[in-house]
Amino acid sequence: MEKQLGGRSAGSYFDQGAGRLVVTITDQADAPSVTAAGAVPRLVARSGVQLAQAMDALDRTAAVAGTSWAVDPTTNQVVVWADNTVSADALAKVQAAVGQSAGAVRLERENGALSPFIAGGDAIYGSSYRCSLGFNVVSGSTYYFLTAGHCGNLATTWYSNSSHTTVLGTRAGTSFPGNDYAIIRYTGSTAHPGTVDTYGGTQEITTAANAFVGEAVSRSGSTTHVHTGTVTALNATVNYAEGQVRQMIRTTVCAEGGDSGGSLYAGTVALGLTSGGSGNCSSGGTTFFQPVTEALSVYGVNIF
Repeated sequence: MEKQLGGRSAGSYFDQGAGRLVVTITDQADAPSVTAAGAVPRLVARSGVQLAQAMDALDRTAAVAGTSWAVDPTTNQVVVWADNTVSADALAKVQAAVGQSAGAVRLERENGALSPFIAGGDAIYGSSYRCSLGFNVVSGSTYYFLTAGHCGNLATTWYSNSSHTTVLGTRAGTSFPGNDYAIIRYTGSTAHPGTVDTYGGTQEITTAANAFVGEAVSRSGSTTHVHTGTVTALNATVNYAEGQVRQMIRTTVCAEGGDSGGSLYAGTVALGLTSGGSGNCSSGGTTFFQPVTEALSVYGVNIF
């Protein structure tokens, strides 16, 4: 529906209370076609083009570590989040980048410090670091697993134990910053089923898809195991101290160090790879995920 509307829509989201998909429109004349498609039309003031222009201005000139931003279709604004490390001067830089788009942008403070969730799905070990396995994938008869790119950058060989005696495989590709995904080719004899470890059971994964705002999701990681939450934004930009990453999934799911690379999923559907965020699983937090569909496309592999 959004593709058909083009610039006349500023995004969509799932209203969990009503159990309906809401599609924003800037022209009331499009309401009948949205209704006919089974969704709820909502008239908004700003087009997707206007919000994209504000995002682009921020991406180009306001890469301040500790900040992130994304379009919030529920308020028809771009939201900028700043963690506790962002100074008043740095915030002024962000506000200056917005310029004439100020009315379309909302600033919010977040507790904690924004960072990739790495520690010094199932635990994987490379060099002196621990991350989490995202999803097992296949190309032809060759098997791999996906994890976070900031993890993949740290080691060539990955192991299933901290003593580095059981080899899982070797790095076949990695991308961070900009993106946050990596692929490891299995070379050892460790079993690699098409499931996610739920720490007490397993979840079969049969396909991959793009997340949507309002979607109920689960995350599995080697530190905090399984936690749930909701997708709050898509195509988010995140400014880590290590660099900027774009087109991320923003959620209310918590995570902690060592959960990086772990699985984001909804039932049998793979959605993303844990990147980073702020907060923790005691007090709650915000976590960003690399969309898994991009990694699958780049590496030419499939969920199985």
